[in-house]
Amino acid sequence: MSRFLSPEALRCAPYTPGEQPRDQRYIKLNTNESPFPPSPKVLEAVSRTEVEKLYLYSDPTCAALNTAIAKRYGLGVENVISGNGSDEILAFAFRAFCGEGTGVAFADITYGFYEAQVALFGVEALRLPLDGDFSLRVEDYMDFPGTVVIANPNAPTGMAVPVSHIRRLLESNPNRVVVVDEAYVDFGAESCVPLVREYGNLLVTQTMSKSRSLAGGRIGFALGDSELIEDLNRVKYSLNPYSVNRLSLLAGAAAIEDEEYFQASCQTVRENRVWTTGALEERGFTVLPSSANFVFARSARISGGELYRRLKENGILVRWFDKDRIRDFVRITIGSKEQMEALVESIRRLTAGR
Repeated sequence: MSRFLSPEALRCAPYTPGEQPRDQRYIKLNTNESPFPPSPKVLEAVSRTEVEKLYLYSDPTCAALNTAIAKRYGLGVENVISGNGSDEILAFAFRAFCGEGTGVAFADITYGFYEAQVALFGVEALRLPLDGDFSLRVEDYMDFPGTVVIANPNAPTGMAVPVSHIRRLLESNPNRVVVVDEAYVDFGAESCVPLVREYGNLLVTQTMSKSRSLAGGRIGFALGDSELIEDLNRVKYSLNPYSVNRLSLLAGAAAIEDEEYFQASCQTVRENRVWTTGALEERGFTVLPSSANFVFARSARISGGELYRRLKENGILVRWFDKDRIRDFVRITIGSKEQMEALVESIRRLTAGR
């Protein structure tokens, strides 16, 4: 780093993304992308005519996209904000609802981006341990006066918190914001979106990267009370009003409108998750109950780090976190049936005789 780096920037704790090889030599099961292409309607929307309009700025209000999202979830457009991936929306939330006198609480094992935002904005954070079985106890958050952030389903565990528990958390203190990060909710968990009209202190964030096959499109959004959305827009318009490009706006609206393709893709992932879980358990793995498009698994035969390295040598990427409590696990994205069969066969060979 240079001698010009500010003390504030030095404090940052950058998030470490999963490996993104460009040569396509690997079966990529490490970054929770969809194994399917975007909806055909997305390909129709992103036409040559629209590409030729890239000399014009995108709509900073994201009106067409927000309208499509609002219609899909039965909310008003005033209840929606879109951004450059849900990471940007989460950053807006950390800036809007955390600061001097208002800290944030989240799980000790959860999405690493939260730590990055705490460091970036200089926010005081309380990290609450997950239970021994990696479940989250909402009781631990009841007395915390600041902002609460819950990934539901959680990452990297894949485990979900019942909406009834989050309702209790919302009601326990209406004077704090509860952010529910639903990046993986479409793969089997119950969504908190129906609670948005009931609770003015609930913000739900989602992404189109996973269930709608638009990881490269970078589209995220939040649903909440209109006043919360105004708060997020205040941050957005102070940073980058044009953060969602013209083509992504079109792609996102088209993906939202193709409900049939969305449902079919999610169902296939759920079926492949069930198959993969069973196949891994047959090989002696412990697999946490997942409501996401990945599984979190460990084996008594081989360490998490060795399994990650040996699979990589065999052309398969999974995610390994060299951290306390989860060092023995690997996170495996659910891909196509063929990809999962290749993974299980590779694991069979690596663990044979152990």
